[in-house]
Amino acid sequence: MSSPSLWSAGRYDAVGQRIAHIADQILDAVEARRALRGAALIDLACGTGNAALGAAARGARVTGVDITPELIAIATERDGDHLVRWRVGDAADTALPTSSFQAAVSNMGIVFVDPDRQVAEINRLLEPGGVLAFSAWSRDASNPLFDPVVAVLGAPARAGFSPDEWGDADIVTERLAPHYDAIDVRPGLHRWEFESMPAALHWLRAESPVHVTTFQRADDAQRERLVSEFESALRPYVGASGEVAFTSSFVIVSAVRR
Repeated sequence: MSSPSLWSAGRYDAVGQRIAHIADQILDAVEARRALRGAALIDLACGTGNAALGAAARGARVTGVDITPELIAIATERDGDHLVRWRVGDAADTALPTSSFQAAVSNMGIVFVDPDRQVAEINRLLEPGGVLAFSAWSRDASNPLFDPVVAVLGAPARAGFSPDEWGDADIVTERLAPHYDAIDVRPGLHRWEFESMPAALHWLRAESPVHVTTFQRADDAQRERLVSEFESALRPYVGASGEVAFTSSFVIVSAVRR
């Protein structure tokens, strides 16, 4: 799920820019527990760097790690003042020094990494008393960005974990409780907005990496069906002016390393 080729498909920033406001909420969750100014912070699976750059703007000493070189290149270009140390690497095997960070964050990134490996690496990187904060999508009863894929291609093969498990408070608590205190799982809603149905379909077919990859692995008939299913799933959310808007549930998880 976290291979570089997946996240280099399409235009990742077309997603990253839309969820940048969630990165701000993650940083707020850290600052509710400790000051960011002067803190050593790592942004894991950092993408194009929204959380990392936001943390640096708040005075943290930031390292950003992502497995996809193309995304690190974009993040580096965005970081005109060279405030962040950017590294291409596996979020679950960073090779960075043990207990070298006071905070670890991720905006919809580490949820795509094997949770056992990822939690073990965060445990290693954070010093005692360090703060972990990250976001995760939650499972909704219906999801117009995912349900059409299942309808056409079937449910994805199980990889031993699913990203939206991190949106389940019971699972989060089970995974973090052995090493963390003050675990908080705070729900939120993200509003997806597109100016029109054609704009939404363009985002799905040409920009969102997960969806672009889905279209690429489908055959011609399946691609036509995917477009039809996405149109049907999105149609109830078309407004009077033709815009498409709907919400998706997410959580902000924060905890303190024991």
